[in-house]
Amino acid sequence: MLQAHKGAVKDISELMAELGQRARAAARPLAIASAERKNTALLAMADILEANKTRILAANAADMKKGKAAGLSSALLDRLRLDDKRIAAMAEGVHAIAALEDPVGNIIAEWDRPNGLHIERVRTPLGVIGVIYESRPNVTVDAGALCLKAGNAVILRGGSDSANSSAAIHGCLVEGLLKAGLPEDAIQRVPVTDRAAVGEMLKGLDGNLDVIVPRGGRSLVERVQNEARVPVFAHLEGICHLYIDRSARLDMAVPIAVNAKMRRTGICGAAETLLVDRVAAETHLVPVLEALADAGCEIRGDEGVCERFPKAKPASEEDWRTEYLDAIISVKLVDGISGAIEHIEIYSSHHTEAIVAEDTVAVERFFNEIDSAILLHNASTQFADGGEFGMGAEIGIATGKMHARGPVGVEQLTSFKYRVRGTGQTRP
Repeated sequence: MLQAHKGAVKDISELMAELGQRARAAARPLAIASAERKNTALLAMADILEANKTRILAANAADMKKGKAAGLSSALLDRLRLDDKRIAAMAEGVHAIAALEDPVGNIIAEWDRPNGLHIERVRTPLGVIGVIYESRPNVTVDAGALCLKAGNAVILRGGSDSANSSAAIHGCLVEGLLKAGLPEDAIQRVPVTDRAAVGEMLKGLDGNLDVIVPRGGRSLVERVQNEARVPVFAHLEGICHLYIDRSARLDMAVPIAVNAKMRRTGICGAAETLLVDRVAAETHLVPVLEALADAGCEIRGDEGVCERFPKAKPASEEDWRTEYLDAIISVKLVDGISGAIEHIEIYSSHHTEAIVAEDTVAVERFFNEIDSAILLHNASTQFADGGEFGMGAEIGIATGKMHARGPVGVEQLTSFKYRVRGTGQTRP
C-alpha cells in the first residue's frame, strides 16, 4: 500500500504519479475481467461493509466531531453523516450494481456493408477514472462499485472532512477486490489531504487518467472544469425548478413541493426555485407555501408572492441564481407555461426541472422546450438520482452535452470501439 508523503510538493507529485501508474496497470486486467468475478467482488464488498458497520460509524463520528468544530453548515454535516440506515443503503446500492447487466462487451449496434464487411459497435471501459469529492463518504462506495462494474480502475480523492470515514469504507472495498482475486489497485484512495494532489489529478497523472468526476461545491467543480486537462463529467450547480401549472391538482402539488425542497435540502436535486402559474395563485400558492413554511422552509418571494403570503421575505435578483442547499426557496409567479419556460431558460443550471400539471399540452411544451439533463412530470425533483433511475447508484450528474448527461451510471462509464469482420476485402 502507498504511504502518505509529507513535505514538498515534489513528494505529492511522485505519490500521485505512482497512483496513476498503478491504476493503469490495474485497468488492463479489469477490462477483461468476467462479469462473474466483478460481481463476486461487489457482493463481497456489500457484506464487508455491513460487517464493519461499527468501525465505519466510529470513523464517521470522528469526522462529524471535527466537522462541527470546524463550523461546517448543517447541509454539509448532513452530507457527511452516516448511520445504520445509510450504511445499509450503501450495501444495498452495491447489491443493485452487481445485479445490473455487465455493459462491457455489449454490442450496441451492428450492420453489414454491401461489400460484405460486418461492423459492430461494442462497449468498452473508459480506463482510469478520477473522482474528486467533498463531505459525502458514500461517494467512496458508489464510485468504487460503479467503476468496477464498468471495468474501470478508479482513484478516489475525498475531502479532508470525510477522511476517516472514506478510509474505513475504502478498506472494505479493497478487501472485496482481494476476495475475488482482482487487483487491489483497481480502487485506490489518495492517502493525503494536500490540495496539491488535486492539482496533479487535474494534470492527468502523466496520461494515466482518462476522465475526472468532481462531486462537491461550486468552487471545487469550477476549479476542475477550468483546470482539468482530461475530460470532465460534472455539473457546476443544481439550480432546480419546480413549476406548478394552472392545471395542477392541489393535492399533488403540495406534497411534491414539500418533498422537492425539504426531503434533503443539501442534495443537488433539491428544488431551489418554485414557479407558480399566476392564474393559479389564488388557489394553489398559499396552501403550497403554508406547507413549506410548516416544514421549516424560509420563503423568498417576488412582489406578488409577498402580497399573498406575508410570511415571505422579498426575493432579490440574486435569489433566482442561488443554489441554497438549505431550507430556503425562492418563489415567483409566472405567466403560465410560457413564463415558466422563459424564467428557467434564463436562470437554470440545466440540471433538473419538474412540472406539476394535468394539461398534456403544457407538459409537452415543458419537455420539448427546456434543455436540462432531467425533466420530471408530476414527480419530485429529488428523483434526480441514478439509484432512483434503476442504475444502482451514480457517480454524479452531468449537465454537459458530450458523452454523458444526467445520472452517470455504469453505461455512462463506458466508451465503445468498432469491430469490423471481413472475408478478405480490400479497398478499391
